[in-house]
Amino acid sequence: MTIKRHRVTLYGKKECCLCDQATEILQKVEASVPFDFEKVDISDNPELLAEFGLKIPVIYVDGVQVFKYRVNENRLRALLNRC
Repeated sequence: MTIKRHRVTLYGKKECCLCDQATEILQKVEASVPFDFEKVDISDNPELLAEFGLKIPVIYVDGVQVFKYRVNENRLRALLNRC
């Protein structure tokens, strides 16, 4: 049986305090529930800027949006602990 390693993607920008807070929570959870983490800076991408604008951070787990603005640590853990 293979354990699936989840992919978590955070879309945000530099100098964004909510993005920094989300990153801290993601890193805290990653220490106990390993996953592949990707941080995408939307600043230089017109398509992503148009899609997300000021509605950041946006967090996806395995391609599905699960959080916007704030990350709920307990809910994230529950999502990642699913098969």
